[in-house]
Amino acid sequence: VQLQASGGGLVPAGGSLRLSCKASGFTYAYYAIAWIRQAPGKGREWVSCISASGGTTDYADSVKGRFTISRDNANLTVFLQMDSLEVEDTAIYYCGAYYLGPLHTNTIVTTADSSAYDYWGQGTQVTVSS
Repeated sequence: VQLQASGGGLVPAGGSLRLSCKASGFTYAYYAIAWIRQAPGKGREWVSCISASGGTTDYADSVKGRFTISRDNANLTVFLQMDSLEVEDTAIYYCGAYYLGPLHTNTIVTTADSSAYDYWGQGTQVTVSS
């Protein structure tokens, strides 16, 4: 059972990256998936979340209009398309899976607390250079 985050790297300001969060070993369909990041010397920050159905999404104000979250349930993968990257986006990006069950497939979560998630990925480093 795991979440595998990937796709990070070094990119100049204004560039783009696409992160992936691949799930395995659990009933992925009933989980909301969130991205959380932690910049050097700072606490964790909730970035975005997509509901189990994919019908509901939300973003932190700091990334709204620049990041897009989506999910491919057939391939158990959630993506975070990051455009117009800024130096302030430099962080380790984690994905978390939050169980909500079959009655709440349009609900999202907005917590950055890793202990609230049922599964937590290992993180992928994103570095944006000026």
